[in-house]
Amino acid sequence: MLRLTELKLPLDHPASALRDAALAMLGIAPGDLLNLSVARRGYDARRRSAINLVYAVDVTLRDEAEILSRLPANPRIRPTPDTRYIFPIQVTAPTMRPVVIGTGPCGLMAALTLAQMGLRPLILERGKLVRERTKDTWGLWRRGVLDPESNVQFGEGGAGTFSDGKLYSGIKDPRHLSRRLLTEFVEAGAPDEILFVSKPHIGTFRLVTVVENIRAKIEALGGEYRFNARVDDIVLDESRNVRGLILADGEQIDARHVVLAIGHSARDTFRMLHRHGVHIEAKPFSIGVRIEHPQALIDKARFGGFAGHPLLGPADYKLVHHASNGRSVYSFCMCPGGRVVAATSEPGCVATNGMSQYSRAEFNANAGIVVGITPEVDYPGDPLAGIAFQQQWERAAYLTGGSTYAAPAQRAGDLLAGRASTALGEVVPSYQPGVHPADLAACLPGFAIEAIREALGKFARDIPGFAMHDALLTGVETRTSSPIRITRGADGVSLNTPGLYPAGEGAGYAGGIMSAGVDGIRVAEAVASSLTGSPLVERMTRGDGSVAYG
Repeated sequence: MLRLTELKLPLDHPASALRDAALAMLGIAPGDLLNLSVARRGYDARRRSAINLVYAVDVTLRDEAEILSRLPANPRIRPTPDTRYIFPIQVTAPTMRPVVIGTGPCGLMAALTLAQMGLRPLILERGKLVRERTKDTWGLWRRGVLDPESNVQFGEGGAGTFSDGKLYSGIKDPRHLSRRLLTEFVEAGAPDEILFVSKPHIGTFRLVTVVENIRAKIEALGGEYRFNARVDDIVLDESRNVRGLILADGEQIDARHVVLAIGHSARDTFRMLHRHGVHIEAKPFSIGVRIEHPQALIDKARFGGFAGHPLLGPADYKLVHHASNGRSVYSFCMCPGGRVVAATSEPGCVATNGMSQYSRAEFNANAGIVVGITPEVDYPGDPLAGIAFQQQWERAAYLTGGSTYAAPAQRAGDLLAGRASTALGEVVPSYQPGVHPADLAACLPGFAIEAIREALGKFARDIPGFAMHDALLTGVETRTSSPIRITRGADGVSLNTPGLYPAGEGAGYAGGIMSAGVDGIRVAEAVASSLTGSPLVERMTRGDGSVAYG
């Protein structure tokens, strides 16, 4: 097959137009085009008066060689890439099975890959099964009751379960591992469209089913799950090789290969690893607020008269501003038609996040508006100083919100005027268990407030109405990414703790469902390579905090 890219058609084009556009690009008769399928569909909304759909299609032709010889210089016509995943290693299950700690996207895909290679992994999850965990999460949202082991951060599915379920990423992916992840999700119950729309998402309710079905697949392949199984300690020998894990109930599990896929909020585990001298370094992350607008305002600003079109859905945005105080401000995890959620995992703290259901049908749009911070400037000290920095502002938010897990909130007009909010306005807050009008300057650093205040004016030039007086800012957003990196080598193993495979978002090697899941696949391959002595298909390098392969 050949892949044709950048086929642009009007939003309401007839069904025959896509085939006609492919014929025109190739310069062939209708009978020479045997089959056409959509590989990708996005949109170009730079001109709100003339929004186009943008397609990539795969075509089967009567004479593919003729096209390639006649149009060799056309970059929009290329052989269709082979996105099939071939398991690089198939092994006989070892006597001591590999252990995966955590069942977020990274742990889930690591465990699935290990199981599919015949390695029967043991999967340890500190929280509960996903449906039980959902009940506990609603307990915080509806009643203000926090379960520190079962919440937005901890439990089957990880933090990604209570999010927008975004399935796109900017990672380097030469082996199309993200395609493999999407295919597994579709087989587990996700909608087929995630394979071809430009910004696929699932939403919480559908993610729950996907997570359950992947668990069933892992178990059918010989994997074993243990829930309510928090790892409290690690056993090392005199050469620092991993020899076992100790659970919260005192049980010791022998282990030689441990995938550490714990997520960015496992602060107690980070401290335990640091105590054992596992190589950890502080890394940059961001802090800020969640901002809410009426979704209709964002739709109108982005799509004009096409707002509400079913192929476009609720509009999103991506914004960046470099403030005069030297700070970068940007939108993070934008959730169209969604809600702001309580995302704390610790008593006496307030942390926010955003989520949407698959329908994205709620009234408000929300996004993090966050400010970049660095260990050198903002939290110097030991590798765990970023955790203390997060906790400082989460505790301040708890107090500012009234010490009930209500979140402090401020209208944009009040923030711009430098005064506390005493009432809410047009935008009805979606955060549960409720918000408390306040001054966000009490729970964010001064430089962050200054940079956000400046950014709101800039963003309003890009999206008219963005700085509307009643836009609601809810604090605080502190868990944009892990504040640490558990450094690893080219073989995927901790720099100074053989047998430990740091992976995913908590280890500082991913950010979001897709990149975390892809990292889980890669680390599983590294474990299998170690068990068999087979060479790795690709090598891992730290790069700038992302994971580069080649």
